[in-house]
Amino acid sequence: MGDVVNLRGVRKQRKREDETRRADENRARHGRSKAEKQRDRIEAERLRTHVEAHRRDGDDAAQD
Repeated sequence: MGDVVNLRGVRKQRKREDETRRADENRARHGRSKAEKQRDRIEAERLRTHVEAHRRDGDDAAQD
């Protein structure tokens, strides 16, 4: 005869493995590293300052 297996524990373990697998897939699909986020933040700030530096002064700026 085989060993006695607690089915509740097996179910929980299978659920944990499924959640881990799904989390790994989501990280691969949607995740960005800290360096990538920082690079994008710096690039956005650089573009914003570039646009601000070339903005016109006076009444024309209020109409945009």
